[in-house]
Amino acid sequence: MVLEAAMRGLGSPRGPEFVTPASGIPATPPQDVSQDSPRKGRLLVAAALVAALTGAAAGVAGARLSEGSQPAPVAALPRVAPAPSAGLGGLSATAARVLPSVVSVETGSGGGSGFVVDGSGHILTNAHVIRGGDRATVVLNDGRRISARVIGEDDDEDLAVLEVDYPRELTPATLGRSGDLAVGDQVLAIGSPLGLSGTVTAGIVSALDREVRLGSARRTAVQTDASINPGNSGGPLVNARGEVVGVNTAIASGRGGGNIGIGFAIPIDRAAPIAERIIRN
Repeated sequence: MVLEAAMRGLGSPRGPEFVTPASGIPATPPQDVSQDSPRKGRLLVAAALVAALTGAAAGVAGARLSEGSQPAPVAALPRVAPAPSAGLGGLSATAARVLPSVVSVETGSGGGSGFVVDGSGHILTNAHVIRGGDRATVVLNDGRRISARVIGEDDDEDLAVLEVDYPRELTPATLGRSGDLAVGDQVLAIGSPLGLSGTVTAGIVSALDREVRLGSARRTAVQTDASINPGNSGGPLVNARGEVVGVNTAIASGRGGGNIGIGFAIPIDRAAPIAERIIRN
């Protein structure tokens, strides 16, 4: 109904260039050509020739105009040339290098992440991941599941070490130096947030020596804005070279409990000696 009303409301065409054809205007009266002189006859012949030539030219121009009015073929959108086949670079190469060393840790009461620290089948994780248990299942990056036993833990530092019986199935990570970190350095957090194994998130070092509560005491930690969520605990924080510089352990969260860009990792310079002590004992 609205469309019909709008159509009815258009009215008659109006505008500065619209002219209504007038009625009753007489045609030009015919002229008497019976008395034309031979000169007028020659003019008529010349006029006929001009008309013929003009008509031919108009025909050519019309044909060209008709050719030009054909729709142009649709041009393909510009595309980037295919990239040459090459190996991974940058953070992609870093992630590919570290992922085989990262495992998911499953226990009867929960789980988290961990990473292989040597060629003898030892895996470092957080003490709160194993929750005082003595057995766990580790899931490798390729999906294989291996039984592991807890050989020791340090509740004050929130660290624990697992051991598997088949060390050849594991790929050790390269440990770096957290003391070499600087604010603004690129880092990756790798683990199993919310059970999504093999998840890689990127960020920077936001602060060094940030004092937070880890385990049962207050400790200094590396602060990062790399996304860390429940399930990342015990996984590695690595630098751009793929070296482990921290153990992801805690986050500051809002009411929803999710990541807000403030995560904390135990510096590897402190975690590695604790892992070595647990393994020796």
